[in-house]
Amino acid sequence: MSSNNLDTLYRQVIMDHYKNPRNKGALEDGSLIIDMNNPTCGDRIRLTLKVEDGKVTDAKFDGEGCSISMSSASMMTQAIKGKDIETALKFSRIFSDMIQGKEYDDEGLDLGDIEALQGVSKFPARIKCATLAWKAMEKGLNDK
Repeated sequence: MSSNNLDTLYRQVIMDHYKNPRNKGALEDGSLIIDMNNPTCGDRIRLTLKVEDGKVTDAKFDGEGCSISMSSASMMTQAIKGKDIETALKFSRIFSDMIQGKEYDDEGLDLGDIEALQGVSKFPARIKCATLAWKAMEKGLNDK
């Protein structure tokens, strides 16, 4: 597939997550609640995580922001649901390297739609947008 076609496909995946977000909303029943914002561009997120027996059993987000931040939140919640805390944090480390344009090892994890965001590395001003939900997840799981 040519680079142009791949860029188009990635844009379509990002826009699909933006227009049809997965796991949008809030969890009740004693879930972790993490609020974060990106004052640079006005993105804000409220991430709710349900963690039981060392595993993220559910994840939802709400907020507002650009297509990159909201798509990334949608992709992140899909990636970590059902994963143990260590794996969720591993996803975050891999994502951080990928989004900064560094070499990364997927460590055998299926990154799925997350790879559509790797092009953001070419736009340094947008990296904070893409990492907002991931930073919220790290904060919640590390503070647990």
